[in-house]
Amino acid sequence: MTQNDEPSLIRLARESGAQVQPEPLDLGLRVRDLRKAHGWTLEQAARQAGLARSTLSKIENGQMSPTFDALKKLATGLEISVPQLFTPPSKAQVMGRRDVTRHGEGRTHVTTTYEHELLAATITKKSMLPYRARVRARSFEEFDGWVRHDGEEFLLILTGTVRLFLEFYEPVEMKRGDSAYYDASMGHNVISTSAEDATILWVTSLA
Repeated sequence: MTQNDEPSLIRLARESGAQVQPEPLDLGLRVRDLRKAHGWTLEQAARQAGLARSTLSKIENGQMSPTFDALKKLATGLEISVPQLFTPPSKAQVMGRRDVTRHGEGRTHVTTTYEHELLAATITKKSMLPYRARVRARSFEEFDGWVRHDGEEFLLILTGTVRLFLEFYEPVEMKRGDSAYYDASMGHNVISTSAEDATILWVTSLA
């Protein structure tokens, strides 16, 4: 894997869509959108939240500011947390997005040192990039220097054993179930130390 292989993988995800700036939140509209996402009428949502229909209608139309107690009831009824009531939805969708990647159906990206399988490949405008990797490299010398890129990174060892190299730390021996979180702008590389290629889950931030 050359120094540019992994950044190109991250660039691929970034090119799927630029990040958008959040717009000011309209609580009434947010509540209405959440209700409709559940497919509920005003009566059904009010009953679910334990509020009067008239109260919910006024909240949705911006005619009253809900008390904290009403906010808690709303969040419970809508099956979310109170902070999520004030989290602006993306322009693309009101509710959370979902992508299921079956085993072996991810988008592959093969290099001399890693075999990456991109997960959740159909989701655009990601804030993180999840991928499974088979570690082929057996020595640091197989890399063309350090890999560095923006963001932070999390890795979890799925099978086998690896040695994690970080620019400012001593190498770390890791086995199945071990994990690490680090600044990805710091040089980093991973090699397999087991007889068979190790596999790891990598999650890289894209924001």
